[in-house]
Amino acid sequence: NRRKKKGDSILENPSIPNPFPELCCSPFASVLSASLLPKATPRKKQVIKVYSEDDTSRALEVPSDITARDVCQLLILKNHYVDDHSWTLFEQLTHTGLGRAIEDHELVVEVQSNWVMEEETKLYFRKNYAKYEFFKNPLSFFPDHMISFPSETNAALSHSGILQMFLSSSTYPEIHGYLYAKEQGKKSWKKLYFLLRRSGLYFSTKGTSKEPRHLQFFCEFSNSDMYMSLTGKKISGAPTNYGFCFKPNKSGGSRDLKQLCADDEQSRTCWMTAIRLLKYGMQLYQNYMQPYQGRSGCSPLSVTPMRSISENSLVAMDFSGHRSRIIENPTEALSVAVEEGLAWRRRGCLRLNSHGSPIAMSNMGMSIHRSQSWFHHKISREEAQRLILQHGLVDGVFLVRDSQSNPKTFVLSLSHGLKIKHFQIVPLEDDGKLFYTLDDGHTRFTDLIQLVEFYQLNKGVLPCKLKHYCARIAL
Repeated sequence: NRRKKKGDSILENPSIPNPFPELCCSPFASVLSASLLPKATPRKKQVIKVYSEDDTSRALEVPSDITARDVCQLLILKNHYVDDHSWTLFEQLTHTGLGRAIEDHELVVEVQSNWVMEEETKLYFRKNYAKYEFFKNPLSFFPDHMISFPSETNAALSHSGILQMFLSSSTYPEIHGYLYAKEQGKKSWKKLYFLLRRSGLYFSTKGTSKEPRHLQFFCEFSNSDMYMSLTGKKISGAPTNYGFCFKPNKSGGSRDLKQLCADDEQSRTCWMTAIRLLKYGMQLYQNYMQPYQGRSGCSPLSVTPMRSISENSLVAMDFSGHRSRIIENPTEALSVAVEEGLAWRRRGCLRLNSHGSPIAMSNMGMSIHRSQSWFHHKISREEAQRLILQHGLVDGVFLVRDSQSNPKTFVLSLSHGLKIKHFQIVPLEDDGKLFYTLDDGHTRFTDLIQLVEFYQLNKGVLPCKLKHYCARIAL
């Protein structure tokens, strides 16, 4: 037998089988060149510009497949903001006064590709507390008189039962009611009875008839986006301030808009929420669940919103004695809070201002609120309502502003029950001291900070506690 020389291949000796034939090439086979191998395509990048409420802006270089949620996460990290899962990217059309919250899963570059030259469009970064509120409290979004369930469904549906019907591919509740529709190519508006079904949005040509021969197709949503009117009646001449519309992707402009408006905010919210669920379905629920993934006890359609620290664990305590105690009497708790507030302000007087001189007590009490994120200096009632609307009509969304009718007073603007209410904060002088009150002097506060902090923990004369403030952030 010939001894195997160094370098001999196992292929030359057929008595030894090759255990890995796929790793060996035939001596007659041509070797693949590197140029024939598939190349990893680099991710294309694009610059986007994002604005904040105070119109400061930031340019970001992002990959073409970045989602709206990813952009928000990027801005949260860059600006060191707290992520409470309510940060949102908004698309705002300046000339037509329209705006919408871009869904978390949407590709931002793709959204920008649908913009038209003649329309000034901007991306805004702000909070939207109502983004997934319907998953937490669907009953407030879908009033009984506007929703019909399939005949085989029981009349009384549970919280999760309603959501499952909206997210199901086989069943979908019918939303119905009157809406004003702008006639195509005309300035006039017509009140019609509309029905939202899985196949699209229809209106009845004969009163409230739901017979197929009386239903006319109005719009479907796969190739269009839904926008809210931010200017009310001003631009479109709508009969009410509760307008919304559908804008086809890559449309020619405002002439292609299909415009509607409702009689009240609850009706508009119901229609827009139902259309969002119809268009995106389970994707919306996955967006909502994403921040909760990995948490214990989180199962589909059973997530309860996490309560805030103030609702769960903040109680009034007295630490003046040898042992601490809980103050259960609300009157005593308020007096202790006022005393502590005064003591804190007195200590604050010893601090130096930017010029190195002590801050006067009277000046400090008058202007200390100006540095707070919830305070908006000299904005109108309409601007306040627009800001709250953009942050979401969730109970407890608020801001404090100067009163336009009375320069010496302030106004608390608050969202409750899908409405925006305004409460005057009146200054009172007693024994040479200045106080602020919401209830004709029954409850007094040394400054606006103390007032806001109190109503964040106590409802008092307000319809609900103060929960989320509208802030003018800077990028």
